[in-house]
Amino acid sequence: MSAESPPEDDVLSEEEQEKLVEELERRRSLRGTLALITSAIAIAFSAFQLWLAARGFVFALTLPFVGTIRLGALQLLQVNAVHVVFALVLTFLLFPPTTGDGFLSRRLARVVPALEARLGGESPVTRAARWLRRGVRWAVMDPGRRRVTPLDGVLLLFALLAVEYMLTEFTEIRQMRALGLGIGRTTSEVYPFLGPVVDAASAVGVPLDQTSYAFVLGAVGVLLVLEATRRALGLYLMFIVASFVVYARWGYLIPIDAPVVGVLSIPPLNWSAIVQNLWYNTENGVFGIPVTVSVRFIYIFILFGAFLEMSGAGQWFIELAYAATGKRKGGPAKASILASGFMGTISGSSIANTVTTGAFTIPLMKRSGYRPEFAGAVESSASSGGQILPPVMGAAAFLIVEYTLTPFRDVIVAAAIPAIVFFFGVWVMVHLEASKENIGGLADVDVVSLSPHLLRGWFYLLPLVLLLYYLIVARLSVARSAWFTLIAISALIALVAAYNRTSRVPLLGTIAAIALLEFVAYLTSGVGLVAFLTGGGGGTGLAPAAAATATAGKLGWLILAVSIVTLVVRPHADAPLLDFDGQVDSALATAADSLRRPSLADNRAFQYGGFVLKSMDGGARTATTVVIAVAAAGIIPGVISVTGLGPNLTALIRTVSGGSIVVLLVLTAISSIILGMGMPTTVTYIILVSMLGPAISGFGIPILAAHLFILYFGVIADITPPVAVAAYAASGIAQSDQFQTGVEAFSLSLNKAIVPFAFVLTPGILLLRGVGTGEEVRVIGLADVADIGYFVPEVLIPVVGVFIGVVALGATVIGYFYADVSRADRGWFALAALLLMAPLLLFNVSVSLLTFAGIEAGVSPATFDVLLRGVGVVLFGALVLKNRRKADRAAEERGTTEAA
Repeated sequence: MSAESPPEDDVLSEEEQEKLVEELERRRSLRGTLALITSAIAIAFSAFQLWLAARGFVFALTLPFVGTIRLGALQLLQVNAVHVVFALVLTFLLFPPTTGDGFLSRRLARVVPALEARLGGESPVTRAARWLRRGVRWAVMDPGRRRVTPLDGVLLLFALLAVEYMLTEFTEIRQMRALGLGIGRTTSEVYPFLGPVVDAASAVGVPLDQTSYAFVLGAVGVLLVLEATRRALGLYLMFIVASFVVYARWGYLIPIDAPVVGVLSIPPLNWSAIVQNLWYNTENGVFGIPVTVSVRFIYIFILFGAFLEMSGAGQWFIELAYAATGKRKGGPAKASILASGFMGTISGSSIANTVTTGAFTIPLMKRSGYRPEFAGAVESSASSGGQILPPVMGAAAFLIVEYTLTPFRDVIVAAAIPAIVFFFGVWVMVHLEASKENIGGLADVDVVSLSPHLLRGWFYLLPLVLLLYYLIVARLSVARSAWFTLIAISALIALVAAYNRTSRVPLLGTIAAIALLEFVAYLTSGVGLVAFLTGGGGGTGLAPAAAATATAGKLGWLILAVSIVTLVVRPHADAPLLDFDGQVDSALATAADSLRRPSLADNRAFQYGGFVLKSMDGGARTATTVVIAVAAAGIIPGVISVTGLGPNLTALIRTVSGGSIVVLLVLTAISSIILGMGMPTTVTYIILVSMLGPAISGFGIPILAAHLFILYFGVIADITPPVAVAAYAASGIAQSDQFQTGVEAFSLSLNKAIVPFAFVLTPGILLLRGVGTGEEVRVIGLADVADIGYFVPEVLIPVVGVFIGVVALGATVIGYFYADVSRADRGWFALAALLLMAPLLLFNVSVSLLTFAGIEAGVSPATFDVLLRGVGVVLFGALVLKNRRKADRAAEERGTTEAA
């Protein structure tokens, strides 16, 4: 970057960033052969998902002159099982069982010293305990996070056995799904050599001789998911999921006539029925809807983000943000907001986004005058917004598509205005803080020029534009849109790697010539160029428009092929536009050194291959925790389904809320924040949608608005103390007080807590029309905009009110607007913000109170909404005018003093 960098002591290197993320996520840092094996598995995981995105569940390959080679076809349950087992294998490789510093480990560590003090060091009991301690440490402990333990090997074996059974014995599984797991073969029938082990277990009371092998693998599989959840996501989530499994087995013990909790009583279920529904089911359980969504949508978008990030787009976006805003008042913080928004579109992870952008932005913010806590808060607050920012958003957005049956293009259109409002609100607060502390922007020499920067890397924007085109204009499916965009990225980066002043004419000319031949082949024979040359033509030619469309569909592959050939032929040519991410450069250097050919690091073909493999590796590692999260979270709706708890749970929630939508929304918001502390947003979303979604929709709220409401509060949990993971990541970079950073990050994100109430009660903010209980609503169109009687009061006024409201909220949080805002005026600004953003909150509260008092409200919600927003505008204007006059008087006094 040509902008002046912060001091070297302040900036985190690529290695330090990676180490910080590993510490926050408790990952191993493997080296040597183990690292190579792990990367190979990760790349295989990505390759499997790429095949599914391109070809579906049929594994067949068509070769010129050979024909079609069919390898087989998988069912949905098998595909989901392979998907989850890949994640389990990577989890057991990447996350240690224990590092020895946990609650249980610390207490067990006291046993041997206590025995030595009591019995002496030479006592047989002490020696036996010391020997046992060494064995346990060898088997399960990895304090340095550098080795794979024997326990990991055992768990890996069981995971592989589970997927092997799914792939090879699906006929038996299909029969058991209809007749029960009891009809399956026993373990000794499947593996006769294990007969003595089965007999020995049966002799001590474990009836393996009467239990089907499918049941054993299913029970072990659920336990593997729980263990992987503990490692990757923490004990908290594992305990919650495990408690639901326990409830499924013993929930019948709750007396049906017990007050309040009696509705939680369920019919008795045996372990066989529970395991069958949690492990051998694609509707609910481990392989249910969340994992299906991960297979179809989530993984390919994570891979899309990994390719875009590894291509160097992340650093380019950061520089673009500084070029656009760096010289403005408080420029470094404003650039941080833009950069975090850009990176959030790529990563969708609050922690990764915070560390990646914060490594550069936080030191610059501190150097420009922002307090360390505020700098960390800005970065973590903006980074957490990446999961609600279209077009990619986070993994939960794809679950919304599946649960609400809403097209993804409608989800991103509906989510656009609230996301813009959030980032605008943080921008306002940053601007007010800069005005309050008199923090200026960066000097001209510290910022790259915008126009040259755009000319140099405009192609990084192309994948995002293509994605929006495929989703919104072409109306392709989410999976196909992501696949085509991924091909576009691969082709684009190959073209950039091969492009230079010398190669551009032959490179582009060859692409144009082959594209023309492809067009002619389609025009004359109806097939592509390769098929035509191998004798596959002879049919009716396509119309010119259809031939052009078919050629355009192959353009990405054509560019990719020609560019790769150019790279192979001219491996050491210059590539002035190529600037891979630092992780790629580091991996290339390591690979070249391990091959004892350091010169390979400068080979363009080798670099491109390394970029592809590193992107696939990084995408798989990022996706692993997401897959484990959705697999574990799927157990909860699985239990709710198998126990028939859903309707009773909805009735209980409505009873607790007293029939008030406001109370229910507040309970949902609080539950989201508490449940989401230290837990992925995706998991929080799945749990709360399963438990609270039907209750919220039952109040006549559009189902999409209800699901976005839950998503927003799940995201807020990432920056809510005491477990504000994103804020603590930023604190580590800013070297600030962790708790205070979390408090300020939450304050900066207050608009993210109010806006959901606003759009739930006023769906026009989401550009939705047509409210109905559980009914699908539609995004407004031009006809709705032309309907002035609807559009102005239901959409335009609420949207304008929300934008003005976040400005009032900024004055409330920062305590400054032209001049310092008094404590009393901050309260009035807060009231103005509430009136402008969510006046129907007050309406619903007022109606509830009047109804409780036996009085019927005579004002319609629409009238009340417009009136209160008008009051909010007047109040806000009066406060602004008051503070402006206060600032003018202060300026006059300063001028008089200076003149004197």
